Amino acid sequence: MKKYKESLQLIWSALKGTEQDYTSLGIKKSIILLATPMILEMLMESLFAVVDIFFVGRLGPHALATVGLTESVLMIIYSIGMGISMAATAMVSRRIGEKNYREAGSVAFQLIVTGFVLSLVTGFLAAYYAPEILQLMGASPEVIATGVPYARIIFAGNLAILLLFLINGAFRGAGQPHLAMRTLWISNGINIVLDPLLIFGLGSFEGLGLAGAAWATTIGRSIGVVYQLYHLLNGKHLLKIARENLVLSFNVVFRILKVSAGGMGQFLIESASWIFLTRIIAEFGSNALAGYTIAFRVITFTLLPAWGLSSAAATLVGQNLGAKKIKRAEISVFLTARYNAIFLAVITVLFLIFGSSIAGFFSTEPMVIKMASEALKIITLGYVFFGIGMVMIQAFNGAGDTRTPALINILVLWLIEIPLAYILALVLKMEESGIFVAIAICHSFHALVSWWLFKRGRWKTVTV
Repeated sequence: MKKYKESLQLIWSALKGTEQDYTSLGIKKSIILLATPMILEMLMESLFAVVDIFFVGRLGPHALATVGLTESVLMIIYSIGMGISMAATAMVSRRIGEKNYREAGSVAFQLIVTGFVLSLVTGFLAAYYAPEILQLMGASPEVIATGVPYARIIFAGNLAILLLFLINGAFRGAGQPHLAMRTLWISNGINIVLDPLLIFGLGSFEGLGLAGAAWATTIGRSIGVVYQLYHLLNGKHLLKIARENLVLSFNVVFRILKVSAGGMGQFLIESASWIFLTRIIAEFGSNALAGYTIAFRVITFTLLPAWGLSSAAATLVGQNLGAKKIKRAEISVFLTARYNAIFLAVITVLFLIFGSSIAGFFSTEPMVIKMASEALKIITLGYVFFGIGMVMIQAFNGAGDTRTPALINILVLWLIEIPLAYILALVLKMEESGIFVAIAICHSFHALVSWWLFKRGRWKTVTV
C-alpha cells in the first residue's frame, strides 16, 4: 500500500512539473518522472491522429487517401522538425547536466531562429507545388481535386508544426516534459474540438469539408506555439530565454545544424521509406490506401506513447553525459527498453484479438476494414522489437550521436525494406500483405542492429 501511494505521489509530481536534478535522483524515479508526461504528451498526439482520421473517414475513401498521401510527404517536413528537436534535446540536456543554464537559454534561441527560417522555405515550396506533389505520389484525379486545398493549408502551416516539435524537444532536454505535455494537450485539444465544427459545420455554417481538418490542425498547433513561447520567456523555469540570450550566434547555429543533420537524415530516410511504401500501396487502389492510412494512424496511436517513454532515455543520457555519469546513462537506457518492450507486448496481443473491430470503427467499407485489419495484425508482430529499437535510437540521439541511427536507417529501410516490399507485393503477388510483412521484418531487424551498436558504446564519446 505504501509503495502504491509513493507511486501515485511520484506520478502527481511528474504532472505538476516539479523540476528535478535527474543526474542524482534514483534512475527508476527519474524514468517515471520524465516518462509520465512524455507518454501523456504522445498519447494526446495519438488521440488527435485517431480522432482526425475518424472524422475525415466520414468524407469517404478519396478524403482518406488524400490525408494518407499528404501525410507521407509531410513526413519530410516533420523530418526537419524532428531533426532540430533531437538537437534541442541533446544540446539543452547536455548544458543542463553541466548546470550551464545561461548557455541552455542561448541554445534555445538559436534553435527557434534556425527552425523558423527552415520552416518558411519548406512550407512555401510544398504549398506552391502541392498539385504536382500529389500527382507524383500516384493520386487519382478525384483525390487531387479533393486534396489540393487540404495539402496547401497543411504545408503552409508547417511553421507551427516545426516550432512545436523543436521547442518541445528543448523542454524535454531541460527535464521539463510537463510543459511539452501541456503544449500538445492544449494544441490537440483545440484541434479535436475544431475538427468536426470546421469539417461538417454547425447551424448556418456549412463547414469546409476536408479543408476544415487542415485549418483545425493549423489553428490548434499555432496556439500551442504561443503557449510554449510564453513559458520560455517568462523567466520562471530552468530553461528560459532572457534578453542576454537574444544574440544570434552562427557558431551555435552551425552546431545545431551539425547535430540536426543526422536527425533530419534519420527521419528523411524513414519518411522516404514510408513514401515508397505508400506509393506501392497506391497501385492497389483507394480502398487499399484508405485501409493503410487507418492502420497507420492506429499504429501511431500506440507507438507514440512508446516513443514518449523512449524520450525519457534521451533526456537521461544527455543530462548524465553532461554530468560525466556515463554508467548511469547506460543503465537508464536498459531499464527504459525493458519497460517499453513490456508495454508493446501487451498492445500486440490486443491488436491480434481486436484488429478487425478497431478497423471497423473508422470505416464502413468492407474492403477498407479488411485492409486495415490485416495491416494491424501483421505489422504489430514486430512490436516488441519496435519498443527496444525506439529506446536505443533515442539514446543515441540524446547523446548527440544522430549519425548512427541515420546509417542504420539507410541500411535497413532503404537497402532492405523497400526492395523486400516491392518483391513481396509486386513480384511474388502478395500485394499489400507483402508490404505489411516487409515492415514487420525490417523494423524488427532495425531494433537488433540498434541494440548491437549501442552496446559497442561509441555514443559515450560524442560531444555537442
